[in-house]
Amino acid sequence: MAYGLYTVFGGSGFLGRHVVQRLAAQGHRVRVAVRKPYLAAFLKPLGHIGQIQLVYADVRDPQSVAKAVEGSTAVINLVGVLSEAGHQKFDAIHVEGAANVARAAAQAGCLGLAHVSAIGADPESQAGYARTKGLGEARVREAFPKATIVRPSVMFGPEDGFLNRFAGLIKMLPIVPVICGKTRFQPVYVGDVAEAIVASLHDPVRYAGKTFELGGPSVLTMREVMAYVREEIMCKKELVNIPDALAKVQASLLGLLPNAPLTTDQFMMLQKDNVTAPGAQGLEAFGITPTPMEAIAPSYLVRYRPKGRFSQPIDTAQPR
Repeated sequence: MAYGLYTVFGGSGFLGRHVVQRLAAQGHRVRVAVRKPYLAAFLKPLGHIGQIQLVYADVRDPQSVAKAVEGSTAVINLVGVLSEAGHQKFDAIHVEGAANVARAAAQAGCLGLAHVSAIGADPESQAGYARTKGLGEARVREAFPKATIVRPSVMFGPEDGFLNRFAGLIKMLPIVPVICGKTRFQPVYVGDVAEAIVASLHDPVRYAGKTFELGGPSVLTMREVMAYVREEIMCKKELVNIPDALAKVQASLLGLLPNAPLTTDQFMMLQKDNVTAPGAQGLEAFGITPTPMEAIAPSYLVRYRPKGRFSQPIDTAQPR
């Protein structure tokens, strides 16, 4: 796709900043559409003066969405919530919000639309997150049939809420509880996902109307992920498996807290593996070689070590 104006909804988030950076580096103009533009000012230095524009938009508000996509060559929707809070409901964001963006992109005559969903998206799922992600995909297809849908597995990177969260918990707690320890993940580097999203819009004929599942090169259980983090931050604390029945009760109680570390809906999601489906097209379809977690994670997990970069290796050999 030729150089143009790309509107990125949710461009100030974890994945968004990587998408914006890649678009800017390729010379495109980038319009970042977010609910609080003043909190996205850190994105401006990623491009040249005037190259990155910050505008207000709320995907729940069709009028603000339509205004944000005016004159856009292509649109990228990254907006999603992992848990519900206040007016930020799954249906409002993942279903109606996704439909609003897709309709606006179609009405504005945009040449391409990339919509980010998630592995496990299923309109029939009992988990609200997965169900609404699946329903949102259908609404996007209805409004913009040539949209490219991207379903990443859990993403890792310097600002992630995945490995960083585990590292923080391991440092804080006397023993480390492991919930759904046998659930499998296929962690994917956020930079690879961003690269795939941008690539999908550069060749809309090749990628239009298709769905891609993006995973990393390794599949790990929850317990293996936590054991890896524990060793990387040089900690000997014991990992303790929590029975599902107890974990479910904990999730129902923790879900009542602000910024809950675990909700009942998330517990339901953890009952299923988060890996790419057999035969699904993935990063290789974009010519991208998946980046191993071991190649990136140590560079930012090092700050959790007892003495940071000056920590000496310790013997962490113990049963996993």
